[in-house]
Amino acid sequence: MKIIARDIPPRSVWALEQAGVHPLLARLYAARGVLGKDELDDGLARLLAPATLRGTAEAAVLLADAIRDDKHLCIVADYDCDGATACAVAVRGLKLLGARQVSYLVPDRVVDGYGLTPPIAERVAVKGADMLITVDNGIASVEGVATAKARGLAVLVTDHHLPGPELPAADVLVNPNQPGCDFESKSIAGVGVMFYVLLALRAELRKRGVFDAASQPKLDVLLPLVALGTVADVVRLDANNRRLVAQGLRRIRAGQMPAGIAALFKAAGRTAAVATTFDFGFALGPRINAAGRLADMTLGIECLLTDDAARADELARTLDGINRERRDIEGGMRDQALLLAESLFDENEAPPAAISVFDAEFHEGVVGIVASRIKDRFHRPTFVFAASAAPGKEHELKGSGRSIPGFHLRDALDLVAKRHPGVLLRFGGHAMAAGCTVAEAHFDTFEQAMAQVAQEWLAAAALTRQIETDGPLAREYMRVDLVDTLHREVWGQGFAPPTFSEEVEVVSQRLVGEKHLALKLKHQGQPVDGIWFGHTEPLPARVKLAFRLDADEWQGVRRVRFLVEGAELV
Repeated sequence: MKIIARDIPPRSVWALEQAGVHPLLARLYAARGVLGKDELDDGLARLLAPATLRGTAEAAVLLADAIRDDKHLCIVADYDCDGATACAVAVRGLKLLGARQVSYLVPDRVVDGYGLTPPIAERVAVKGADMLITVDNGIASVEGVATAKARGLAVLVTDHHLPGPELPAADVLVNPNQPGCDFESKSIAGVGVMFYVLLALRAELRKRGVFDAASQPKLDVLLPLVALGTVADVVRLDANNRRLVAQGLRRIRAGQMPAGIAALFKAAGRTAAVATTFDFGFALGPRINAAGRLADMTLGIECLLTDDAARADELARTLDGINRERRDIEGGMRDQALLLAESLFDENEAPPAAISVFDAEFHEGVVGIVASRIKDRFHRPTFVFAASAAPGKEHELKGSGRSIPGFHLRDALDLVAKRHPGVLLRFGGHAMAAGCTVAEAHFDTFEQAMAQVAQEWLAAAALTRQIETDGPLAREYMRVDLVDTLHREVWGQGFAPPTFSEEVEVVSQRLVGEKHLALKLKHQGQPVDGIWFGHTEPLPARVKLAFRLDADEWQGVRRVRFLVEGAELV
């Protein structure tokens, strides 16, 4: 492991400080590419204009006509947190804007697989829908859209995934990554795309005189859902995404949120009044995702749709129970996957450039999480496969992959497909996360082909894990109030939470819970506690640590604590 400090442009720091930004925050923002205070303005007026997102104007007309004619609109959602929040935003938003017949359908991960498939399109038609609207999926659903159109359905695709070589023949496509779209935020989540469609629809209805600026429905009530889905989907938090998340957090902290989000905070033991992006990514998001992984995402969507607090509490407790089950399954799978990964190379050898593992006992709903754990352990692009549980698909393996910086996973899958025709039955995804299906008989071919691509694309330096940090932490910033200030900011993918690094003295260390290292440290001569979660190897007396700041409470007194992210020998 190598700890490196981010470049901190002094002119940007100076400009931010002159604009009144706290010196520590100025340094952190400058290191993340912020040039001026205007970029930190998270007001709604600063959001990118909906008109710049290709297809929103046409989608608005399509939906406004459907609402006028009292059409039945059916949402087809993805089965992850982004899909669930996008579905809730679509259902709530369309009803706010006058739609009376709105239903939804979410595919079963095992039986249906991902996206708008022909059987899903048939089920929407059987429900008696007039229009099919996809959220967080559909850009690759060429056959599913064709089936829906053949059944007489109007089709609106809203998605953010990368398109394939052929676009579906939907009535309207809204996707920032489709050809010819100039929308600046290519990283917007599926829930954000649907929110933008609703903004455009409201403008179209205003133009038609359905309501005016004073009487129009307030769509900002949907922002807590947008914020949750955006962070949970681990999309890059560019300026526009940060504004969406900041607006959602502001409302949640003020107690303005759907009953389901409030119930999820309660079930997770978190406090909504001091909500952070960490809560979205590690507390609420996993509980919603667990429904799609192990049970039925309808549970998650219903939790986000209900306005009944008692019903929301009941659903949130159910989701919490499913998440506990998910953690148990994940623990056993992770241990087995680690053994399989370690068997791929000798003790004195480096791991292969990419790792692919499969076990007949693995649960396909958890392969993505386990792939992430293996990737973190070995710092290699990793795919974990499980046998499909779908009827008639028993000889297919469904894999989920996670990548490291510098290795575009979907592009790698595309190259494997070209080099080995027929090995990949289906694939799709992003740079850092992707999924694919292979026949069990072709697993070895896939494993070798993916490792070969990684060997070609990744230089030796890229295969060494690096932790980017913000350098040393000045002693005057070792304050609980500054820890709270940092926690209130919007951090996440592409806008990393503050991590500091410097040499410290290890005074004492002990294992807690058999899997975490509790530390007594001296930082610049001052004592401070530290904890390294998931790490059991002892540290030397002096070591360079990468750490985040936290506040620990003991007997009513809050103190600064270091959350260790990595160590480098000095």
